[in-house]
Amino acid sequence: MEEHKKTEAFYEKLKVQLYDTAEWPSQYLFKFIVETKGDAIKNIEALFDNMGAVIKTKESSKGKYTSVSIHVVMDAPEYVIFKYKEVTENVKGVISL
Repeated sequence: MEEHKKTEAFYEKLKVQLYDTAEWPSQYLFKFIVETKGDAIKNIEALFDNMGAVIKTKESSKGKYTSVSIHVVMDAPEYVIFKYKEVTENVKGVISL
């Protein structure tokens, strides 16, 4: 329960920062790190399908991890937070940056 409160406080702070730093709708950059092997990259790509997102991936020097950068227009900070939550709930082992 305590972890949930920390997470919600983080997202509330993020929402305020996003409203303070951009006009919406706005281009937003999502960044995630996942293990290269497995379906994590495909799963993330599927969550941003049909949104006009530009997705770029880059493997780490040893190839164990891959960074996934996603440029996409989002309508409001609430949608950004929704996407972060959707990715973390549906992609095992993802790290959000």
